[in-house]
Amino acid sequence: MESNYDSNSRGALIVLEGLDCCGKTSQSSRLLSFLEGLRHSVESWRFPDRNTGVGQMISSYLANKSQLDDHTIHLLFSANRWEKRSLMESKLRGGTTLIVDRYSYSGVAFSSAKGLDFGWCKALEMGLLAPDAVLYLDIPPEKAAERGGYGGERYEQLEFQRKVAKSYQILRDASWKIIDACLPIEDVETQLRKIALDCVMTCQKGKPLSQLWSVN
Repeated sequence: MESNYDSNSRGALIVLEGLDCCGKTSQSSRLLSFLEGLRHSVESWRFPDRNTGVGQMISSYLANKSQLDDHTIHLLFSANRWEKRSLMESKLRGGTTLIVDRYSYSGVAFSSAKGLDFGWCKALEMGLLAPDAVLYLDIPPEKAAERGGYGGERYEQLEFQRKVAKSYQILRDASWKIIDACLPIEDVETQLRKIALDCVMTCQKGKPLSQLWSVN
């Protein structure tokens, strides 16, 4: 009888993406609690990681406390992901699932919405680890703008978020799971739980790690 165990068993890289105020952060927290409850080894990550040196520069920029050239801030966002790459890989190979609130897709969507070259933005992310699942919380920009706390940071402006939404449309591929973020929070959570659990099980069976936007 064939065993489901694989010596290459590992954790899953699950990324939540979407416009500002789409519900990613609260759903990441709920997903973490759900998987912990099932005794999975799991951590919640968020980009930008504002605890690093690079992350503190980004945090200052997002709070409108500093001004930086658009190319410079994109390089910082990308560097913030790169400085965590090694730890990310070791966590995954060690069997820990990572639930990540924003990843390279956000970097490309937001920077290209500011007018930076799409290809240039993507090129800086190549070689980072590819997610095993991208969960996109889909919400019209106008609906997101009605939610509490909107407008507190630099990018939370309706016109800009409309451009970000268009960039996300270009980035989407068939592997993305699109979830209607206008549904009741519990309904969104139920959908995310099923997708995440399927993803975790697949990775435990030895799905190999791959790189983002690799040309295989």
